[in-house]
Amino acid sequence: QVQLVESGGGLVQPGGSLRLSCAASGSIGSIKTMGWYRQAPGKQRELVATDTNGGSTKYTNSVKGRFTVSKDNAKNTVYLQMDSLKPEDTAVYYCYALLWSRTAMTYSNYWGQGTQVTVSS
Repeated sequence: QVQLVESGGGLVQPGGSLRLSCAASGSIGSIKTMGWYRQAPGKQRELVATDTNGGSTKYTNSVKGRFTVSKDNAKNTVYLQMDSLKPEDTAVYYCYALLWSRTAMTYSNYWGQGTQVTVSS
């Protein structure tokens, strides 16, 4: 079994910062990509940022220059540093990983349970 456990969400004022963390654990062989998606009320889940082995990062346009994704391969952990937060960043943030499961013997997508980020004054 593979688990992704997130932490770091909460309430912050506009212009503030938050740092999300997500640790993958369980029967993991190797991780190709880790990152973050988000889903606001009434909207579809969207990609926020991903970090792929080899140092390739990808961001949705609305967070470029404000959010930074990074990965600690030794800890199987991905981070999302969110600065200059705006009310429109309010959403449930989900950790994502594309990894090889030793149990399933295949690469599969895994998701965390989600953490709420609310940007409001």
